[in-house]
Amino acid sequence: MASEKEAALAAVPNDNPTIFDKIIKKEIPSTVVFEDEKVLAFRDINPQAPTHIVIIPKVKDGLTGLSKAEERHVEILGYLLYVAKVVAKQEGLEDGYRIVINDGPSGCQSVYHIHVHLLGGRQMNWPPG
Repeated sequence: MASEKEAALAAVPNDNPTIFDKIIKKEIPSTVVFEDEKVLAFRDINPQAPTHIVIIPKVKDGLTGLSKAEERHVEILGYLLYVAKVVAKQEGLEDGYRIVINDGPSGCQSVYHIHVHLLGGRQMNWPPG
């Protein structure tokens, strides 16, 4: 398996369905921890912490990455962060957690469907990456 950096450098933004679109449609299995009409949250298959959840909007609406955000995306962007808080509490991360949004090749984004990483269950370090 390629490293995350290699995967990010090889990823090309386009309009084709992403792995996340396939997870939303239940074409690819995932371990869902939260779902409603707007978002889906599931366990990362390559966890970088004891708790590593990916939170995605069910409708991409041109929001392939944070750098593509427009004013019309404000509500879903805020909702993604709110759901991260809800899931963190559900997962017992009272001592804290980290939220990550990778954007573009240099930001190590490998899937062009905006997503939030919720990481917890261990002490995080600074600076990251």
